[in-house]
Amino acid sequence: MSNRQSASLFLVTLIAALGAAAIPAHAAEHEGNFAKTHPRRDQVNDRLANQNKRIKNEVAEGELSKSQASKLHKEDRQIRQEERLMASQNGGHITKQEQRTLNQQENAVSRQIGK
Repeated sequence: MSNRQSASLFLVTLIAALGAAAIPAHAAEHEGNFAKTHPRRDQVNDRLANQNKRIKNEVAEGELSKSQASKLHKEDRQIRQEERLMASQNGGHITKQEQRTLNQQENAVSRQIGK
């Protein structure tokens, strides 16, 4: 094999290797976007955001004390932390059963808002 053929082969190999290295980075980026917008995660997190607004409104209206609100916010933070943990163990999404479990926990907090 001549020097020119060796150089060409090296160049082709280098380009192929660089192209292959770029694919996993793109795939990981796509997975991250998928994870953030997965419908089950989105639904759970939208409920948490809505409950946060409800708690703040109840405090503003005098229906909840600041200590009660603090307790409810803490419960919501724990639910959000659990959601993130579940998602991290499932490739960026949560299962239907996990969503059901999180929604049941959110229901318990929701019933405490505006008693």
